[in-house]
Amino acid sequence: MSMTDLLSAEDIKKAIGAFAAVDSFDHKKFFQMVGLKKKSADDVKKVFHILDKDKSGFIEEDELGFILKGFSADARDLSVKETKTLLAAGDKDGDGKIGADEFSTLVSES
Repeated sequence: MSMTDLLSAEDIKKAIGAFAAVDSFDHKKFFQMVGLKKKSADDVKKVFHILDKDKSGFIEEDELGFILKGFSADARDLSVKETKTLLAAGDKDGDGKIGADEFSTLVSES
């Protein structure tokens, strides 16, 4: 399954473009722009599994840095600052990674 099976390629392109500048990433606006906020809980979990590149059941800090590439291969990497901000927003239990339920919460808070 690819991201475009779940989200509009046009919405993804617009959202990636909106945050092209380094240190401009805002996960709340991004999740709204790609249409993830409007998706069912099941679809949000499917997106989580696409972003969980190593299939560990978690999105670790190193994977978070590449989160935009999960939506579009030609997207930029997040800066260290953006990655740490996203991790802090999503890691509710303080274990240093984001699980599927934490990801769902992160999207729903957007």
